[in-house]
Amino acid sequence: MRIWISLVAATMLFSGLARAETQNVVLLELFTSQGCAACPPADEMLGMLAARDDVIALSLHVDYWDYIGWEDSFADATFTRRQKQYARAWNRSTVYTPQVILGGLDELKSFRRSAVNEALDQHLSRPARVHLTMTRGSNGEIELQAVAEPPLEGEAEVFFLRYVPRASVEVTSGENNGMRLTHYNIVTSLERVTRWDGQSALRLTLNAPGDDPAVVVVQEAGQGPVLAAARRR
Repeated sequence: MRIWISLVAATMLFSGLARAETQNVVLLELFTSQGCAACPPADEMLGMLAARDDVIALSLHVDYWDYIGWEDSFADATFTRRQKQYARAWNRSTVYTPQVILGGLDELKSFRRSAVNEALDQHLSRPARVHLTMTRGSNGEIELQAVAEPPLEGEAEVFFLRYVPRASVEVTSGENNGMRLTHYNIVTSLERVTRWDGQSALRLTLNAPGDDPAVVVVQEAGQGPVLAAARRR
């Protein structure tokens, strides 16, 4: 990935490009696995949220269930590490699936629709700490600008993700043997592109070939709360 980083004036705007901005958007991360018998209901719940414009709902498939007889076709050790980083940040020694994390801050322990909507409403009522503008040009590059108002007290990390909106898989072994599982917003790549001091405005140019949707997440360093997220479908 080619990345260009520079400091720019906070008033700088991009013109002539498709644009996505943070407008009370909640990042919802589902850590899941095709080898986990308890995960299909959570996958279905995420499917109901995938179409919402105010929620960026993502499936991150972990690889630690693969040993029981079915290798998850979307599993990636990068996603397992991200989940373990949350556990360390919260002083926990174990991880589990399905696990839903909202805004890098809270767990969602109930998958009832009423509980999901209540938790999302609470997060949506909190203004974003960072104003994030994400635009895609005709050549596939994405231009990103982030401005913290007020400036951040500590460093933030900027992550770039790509995902596939939907896919179905026939499972032929393991705990879900014989099931056809449908997954939504399946993360295929996750990369930390830079650290940011949150003082001056930040501008990035990211190379994003292909048609898969792209997501940018600005998060407090050390796997802290999500400060802003934006998406280009």
